[in-house]
Amino acid sequence: MRLLRIVPDDTKFDFMRFRRISFPISALLSIVALVAFMTVGLNFGIDFKGGTLLEVRYPNNTLNIADVRSKLESLELGEVQIQEIGSDGEVLIRVAQQPGGEQAQQAVVGKVRTALGDAVEYRRVEVVGPRVSQELLSYGIVGLIAAVFCILVYLWFRFEWQFALGASIANFHDIVLTIGFMAIFRIDFDLTSVAALLTILGYSLNDTIVIYDRIREMLRRYKKMPIDELLNASINSTLSRSVITHVTVTLALLSLVLFGGRAIHSFSVTMMFGVVLVGTYTSIFIASPLLIYLGVTTRTMAEKDAEAKTAKAEGKPATGKPARP
Repeated sequence: MRLLRIVPDDTKFDFMRFRRISFPISALLSIVALVAFMTVGLNFGIDFKGGTLLEVRYPNNTLNIADVRSKLESLELGEVQIQEIGSDGEVLIRVAQQPGGEQAQQAVVGKVRTALGDAVEYRRVEVVGPRVSQELLSYGIVGLIAAVFCILVYLWFRFEWQFALGASIANFHDIVLTIGFMAIFRIDFDLTSVAALLTILGYSLNDTIVIYDRIREMLRRYKKMPIDELLNASINSTLSRSVITHVTVTLALLSLVLFGGRAIHSFSVTMMFGVVLVGTYTSIFIASPLLIYLGVTTRTMAEKDAEAKTAKAEGKPATGKPARP
């Protein structure tokens, strides 16, 4: 049976030629993302800001946004955000955090229910107190930092330090651009967004490791090939696998964006941007070319292998990592 070949086996696309374009573009986008984060800031959701969120549905197209706004403003609850979602009479209501602790937040639900009446359907009700929201935000930040640190440690033992540093820079690049995207387009930053960022880290790392593993294999196989040609050959040899994986993931995420609903909107949109647009681009045009500037050459790899063989023959530990069998 003939196997599916999306990318021909003899593909010889020159990816390294674009590093002089991709690096300045990535640097510019990273600066824009950092500026947006520091000036505009993230649009923290109820999870991290505290407050009350209600998703209600008005049956038979009886929704009147002006009437809903008038009823809620009469409650004098402070900032109230009302957003119509979909075309089936659904509306998302966000009420700012109330003074008085968690009991005050719970009381908001009763006031809103009384104001809107029993004719509406309550599909989602979330209440987060100020103390809980601060704890969740702290844990989310610590979780992201711990994930990046663990990735760096793993790569340091799994590959040479150049590969570990290159993958870590690529992962940091992904996180910065994704956070900038969320700040600019005011995507809700909540617990599902933290899960999306961690997933993006894992996906981008997996794609980078596949390419790095092929690069290490070819570094030991072709001792005299120029490094830029070797990187191109490594990427081209894994291109078919990357295309199939990315198309599959894109279709799955697209279905989440279109049909996942408001509850996972921030997660699905963040994943679509981080995995499809950033993670795929970073693995090929950032992580791999970085090895050139970090000093990876076929000669240095050959010297490490020779050092490892000598140390093994003499019964001494090698300073470099020995080649895998």
